[in-house]
Amino acid sequence: MIVLLSLTSCNAQIKNAKTENVKIYGNCEMCESTIENAGNIKKVASVDWNKDTKMATLIYDSSKTNSDEILKRIALAGYDSDNFLAPDDVYAKLAECCQYDRVNKTAIVKTEAIEDHTMHQSEMVDEKVEIKQDEHPLKAVFDTYFILKDALVASNGTLASAKAKDLLTAIDAVKMEKLTSDAHTVWMKVMKGLALNAGHIEGTKDISLQRTHFITLSDPMYQLLKASKQETPIYYQHCPMANNGKGANWLSKESNIKNPYYGAQMLTCGSTLETIE
Repeated sequence: MIVLLSLTSCNAQIKNAKTENVKIYGNCEMCESTIENAGNIKKVASVDWNKDTKMATLIYDSSKTNSDEILKRIALAGYDSDNFLAPDDVYAKLAECCQYDRVNKTAIVKTEAIEDHTMHQSEMVDEKVEIKQDEHPLKAVFDTYFILKDALVASNGTLASAKAKDLLTAIDAVKMEKLTSDAHTVWMKVMKGLALNAGHIEGTKDISLQRTHFITLSDPMYQLLKASKQETPIYYQHCPMANNGKGANWLSKESNIKNPYYGAQMLTCGSTLETIE
């Protein structure tokens, strides 16, 4: 009855209230406090977690947030749900009594082990095949971005559309649990915007429209790259003429300017704003 009255009161305080029940993994009352504090926002979102059932009731203003955003904040505090995994380094810092059995994390590790075992079996026929270690979890995202940029430099709308599709595939394949806490935080803020703009570029072969969406794609990509350690320098470059004279930025692996917003028309127009080490 007390819980029911509490939820009713919360509903009254939160406008446009939507309620969802989700599973969040944890152990104890300390977990309960951390989970609820991470998810709660005054007059916007409320979380009530039950340590026995591992179920949480989310009540939120659907005009201001959604369950994904709430679960992202809880994951960044160290607690897995069925939709988002906490960064490994954050989980490792939880108190010993709070280090719950990571059901979803264990399932992913087992799947990867099966896939790796299958790969080894298929490669036993050729001992010369080199088995590479796991690369940076965002490497494919950055690499496909640079290839997309080169397609825009070449003013090839068909190729840009195809490479944007590859970028979408790379975004979908990112294993969030392998990101550092800093990169994980930025990734959860920008991943929807990255996918949205990559989808817009894939959906057209009009080079001018592709370049417009590349402007808004490049800003979150810059934020993501800044939060990630890079093996080689990356150059953050600027064209003052793009975006109707407002200017626009992009990222490049080359220090030489090759403008993706004008291609051959003004290939070397621009300058390097920052070198990201």
